[in-house]
Amino acid sequence: MKSITKFLENVGRGVGKVVGVFYQAGRDTINLVISSVIPFMAFISMIIGIILKTGVGTWIANFLSPLASTVPGLLLMSFICTLPFLSPVLGPGAVIAQIIGTLVGVEIGQGNVPVTMALPALYAINGQAGCDFIPVAMAMAEAEPDTVEKAVPAMLFSRMVTGPLAVIIGYFASFGMKF
Repeated sequence: MKSITKFLENVGRGVGKVVGVFYQAGRDTINLVISSVIPFMAFISMIIGIILKTGVGTWIANFLSPLASTVPGLLLMSFICTLPFLSPVLGPGAVIAQIIGTLVGVEIGQGNVPVTMALPALYAINGQAGCDFIPVAMAMAEAEPDTVEKAVPAMLFSRMVTGPLAVIIGYFASFGMKF
């Protein structure tokens, strides 16, 4: 009888510890969401609203979409989209990438832009992907200020290098595509 009681007591303690860990993890998650994620979501919503209301997104998209018909144009578009001071603004909600993607898609559909440019164009307009999230990711990871100071510029400059490389890789990967 004592062995059964001791066994049940140990099981109860083990379950209690597991439940306690999960409960604390839930509390930590809610605190992190309230302190980091929700303010960032509000900021991104504001940026998207400003971009849509002012028409800046449409202006930039109309400026960049003619570049989609040639590889050098796509490389230039990718370079522009990944400029470290511009990519965090272009990233939120991917508003500008959506507009450019729609314009380029229409041009491909009408036959004005070859279908082989679809994949490199996708990489060109999404070169800024992740640049708006890096500060939030660092906050969620509770990174030290020194780490944030080095990681954010490193991420932004790395996208400026990898964006055009992705366009070139996408161009070679699109050989043989047909409409």
